[in-house]
Amino acid sequence: MINFIGTYDCKADSKGRVMLPVALKNQMSPVINDGFVVKRSVFQPCLELYPMAEWNLLMQKMNKKNRFKKKNNDFIRRFSAGVKVVEIDVTGRLLIPKNLADVAGITKEVVLSSAINIVEIWDKDNYEKVLEETAEDFASLAEEVMGDDDDDLS
Repeated sequence: MINFIGTYDCKADSKGRVMLPVALKNQMSPVINDGFVVKRSVFQPCLELYPMAEWNLLMQKMNKKNRFKKKNNDFIRRFSAGVKVVEIDVTGRLLIPKNLADVAGITKEVVLSSAINIVEIWDKDNYEKVLEETAEDFASLAEEVMGDDDDDLS
């Protein structure tokens, strides 16, 4: 399992290619040759970039869902809508598929934000807006998510 660190401001060129910052590219080096999957986020107006191994783990979990339950089938269809396999080219660029860039509102200013084992790809304005909107609730969210006394964090 890989854990990415950092948030990076980047620019997309007219073809939707984003040059990965060296620090992020170095973190990706153990998995860069395996390829990646990019998809729309379930909860936010951004994209998610999965290393292929992480994607395969997620697909194993999804594959256990009973496809004869309509809600499972509907979820899988929506979850996988627009999913694309992508690669980092030899110069360190990621091509964001146009249809997915449109869904996330990505134009020129891009933020690549680590989210543990994936990288979120944001339009910069949308990213800053979401951070601002969630800022005041973050303390209570942190307490709710991470504040369980029964968890051993050491």
